[in-house]
Amino acid sequence: MKAPARLQTLIDEGLIDSVSRQLMSGKEAMVFVVQCGAQTRCAKVYKEATHRSFRQAVDYTENRKVKNTRQARAMAKGTRFGRESQEAAWQSAEVDALYRLAAAGVRVPKPYNFFEGVLLMELVTDEHGAAAPRLNDVAFTPEQARAHHATLLVEVVRMLCAGVVHGDLSEFNILLAADGPVIIDLPQAVDAAGNNHAQRMLLRDVGNLSAYFGQVAPELLDTRFGPEIWDLYERGVLRTDTLLTGQFVPKAGAVDVGSVMREIDDARDEEQMRQLRMQAAR
Repeated sequence: MKAPARLQTLIDEGLIDSVSRQLMSGKEAMVFVVQCGAQTRCAKVYKEATHRSFRQAVDYTENRKVKNTRQARAMAKGTRFGRESQEAAWQSAEVDALYRLAAAGVRVPKPYNFFEGVLLMELVTDEHGAAAPRLNDVAFTPEQARAHHATLLVEVVRMLCAGVVHGDLSEFNILLAADGPVIIDLPQAVDAAGNNHAQRMLLRDVGNLSAYFGQVAPELLDTRFGPEIWDLYERGVLRTDTLLTGQFVPKAGAVDVGSVMREIDDARDEEQMRQLRMQAAR
């Protein structure tokens, strides 16, 4: 196929040889299958993130650093330069998270390069060598659901031990590769220690996994892996090989009404996004 303008730049720079086909198009980016010598990879071409709400952007970008005070002032004022800087920071967050998590052994696509708003990375494939499907496009037996759920919990723990929370983990951004699930789409990843919303996002990520796989393995709906994982993390005893029980009894204390209301809002927002994703996938 004819290379889009954004990818022609990578061809001119010798980073890719040709564009085979478009793999998918979403609100955040378009993904293409590309050839790099004898290797087949994918190129994620970012779009402007105009669909993200201000509240969501603030939650995810809290404590993220920018290069200089001019950028910070422009981003705060919402100028054109500020919006461009904010978008560049959003894209860089995914690149940084991918390199960080790949180094920590997390099951994410291997990143190769980031150039002019295009992320060049590994193409995740199934047992036939074709592009791997998303979890929401695959039917599971109860045994398979339990196995994939357990695998992904290990990856969530490994991510948290590396100081990262995905922030938007669900069946829509996990691919089923030949050797198991692979986590994708990380521009909203947050620093576990530096973001005040990290706990809420971690609980939501783990809750999404339990809710999805619990459709065919109902016993997962009664587990409390999220609170257990975060409690171990806060106490400094979470390790990549920690054995989880799925049980957790919170300590008695005052109820944070504000946090409860935010959880309700997030649950409503998540359901709306789920419905939109399902419509887009049809």
